[in-house]
Amino acid sequence: MSAASLPTALLEPHLFSLAGEERLTCDRAEVLRYLGHSGQAIDADLMARIDAVIDEVERTARPRGVWMMTAVDAQALTDGGEPCIRLMGTSIELGGRDIYRHLKDARWCAVLACTLGLEHERQLRARGMGSPLEATVFDAASSAAIEAAVERMDRHIRKLAQSAGFSCNWRFSCGYGDCPLAAQGGILAALDTGRRLGLTLTPSGLMLPSKSVTAMIGVFEGAPRSADAPARCDLCRQKAACSFRARGVTC
Repeated sequence: MSAASLPTALLEPHLFSLAGEERLTCDRAEVLRYLGHSGQAIDADLMARIDAVIDEVERTARPRGVWMMTAVDAQALTDGGEPCIRLMGTSIELGGRDIYRHLKDARWCAVLACTLGLEHERQLRARGMGSPLEATVFDAASSAAIEAAVERMDRHIRKLAQSAGFSCNWRFSCGYGDCPLAAQGGILAALDTGRRLGLTLTPSGLMLPSKSVTAMIGVFEGAPRSADAPARCDLCRQKAACSFRARGVTC
């Protein structure tokens, strides 16, 4: 099946934002995990202070995102001759076995970026000059908030793909496994996040605003293959030309 068989709604960049007075909901357990909590008792006064900061983040966070669908080329090689994933029509090249396994059997890839924005970044930095406790909780709640926003984008993309008869695997970000963080430059360029979201890379390769996430979701014609599933060379559409197999290993 060609990319042309995908619905038009999946072939063009799409923006994401909250509607009207809609709010994010931060996972309290996730916030506590970011704070290093491991089950110890928290007294009522401290929990009230933590909840107040979390509530502020939920009220004020206004995430924005963009995503697009692109065809997957799993036959590409890096300059060093290693298999890699290239996303057609973009400059995105994804090296590493983990992302290769995640996307090599996918026909398309949904690429997304989401950020809490520069105003939230200013609030985050201003908090650093105040109460250490509130600054730490604000940072942890902001991390939970951007994850909640990306999860909404994930569910939306998944719903659209499934309504068109396709399946998806889980979202995979640069920095997972051996997928290099350096690939984020190509992702931000392909999604034009500087213009659309105000999301850029610093000279050291970090995203700014800091509470930002990029991710990729494989889209399949049949059942998806999870990146953590055992390699099944007999099912792989690249087995005839696989340089991993030529060296006696699997991806």
